[in-house]
Amino acid sequence: MKRAALAASTLSLLSLATLTACGGDAESDSATGEPRPIASRAKQVTPAERLAKLMITKADVPGLAVKPASREDNEYAFAQSPDDVTVDKPACAPLVYAMNQLPLGESQGDLTHSVLEGSEFTYITLTTYAPGKAESAFAGLAKGVDSCGGGFTAKAKGTAPYDSVTTEKPVAEGGDESLAFRSTTPLKGITHTMHAQAVRKGDVLAVYFSVDGMAMVQERPGDAKLPAAVVKAQNAKLG
Repeated sequence: MKRAALAASTLSLLSLATLTACGGDAESDSATGEPRPIASRAKQVTPAERLAKLMITKADVPGLAVKPASREDNEYAFAQSPDDVTVDKPACAPLVYAMNQLPLGESQGDLTHSVLEGSEFTYITLTTYAPGKAESAFAGLAKGVDSCGGGFTAKAKGTAPYDSVTTEKPVAEGGDESLAFRSTTPLKGITHTMHAQAVRKGDVLAVYFSVDGMAMVQERPGDAKLPAAVVKAQNAKLG
């Protein structure tokens, strides 16, 4: 099995109706005495633009490389879209989406970057939603964590059995809601442990997921931890 590499996400071009009020009462033109129009339409910010500003950069986590995820570099087959995923327990589907850098629920746009530290990749997926939809997406993930503790089987690019899903303490608190979990999967008889955390701030959801790709290549147990500095920095940018 090849090493884990960067995953990609598609940026939606749906407009986010965020308008900045500008202007005031119309001025009177000194020559004609007629009101002078003050024309100023604030530019609408797309989900892609908004998420690009919210995503951390190398400057936010000195010493670590933060890069846009690219499925062109993907040697470890993550699912390309939610349509690629089937799960024997439907309630567990959000867990698979979170671990494949896919948006949860009814999203407007999403963006994924990755951070490499040693042989461990941490993926950060930011997703923006219409009002109320982020809460629903977060609730679906929380339900999956509660419902899938005994394990499940997912099919995306191959079949992946998960032995267990367990809640754990978030590595860094933040946002309006936060949850963290770890999952275990056997590969050639070797157990690999992966950690994830989701943080909702308003209508934006951040999902963090870490995996040790080299452990899979070297056929040794892997236990990739979420880097607290990365999670703290991203939570801070969410506000």
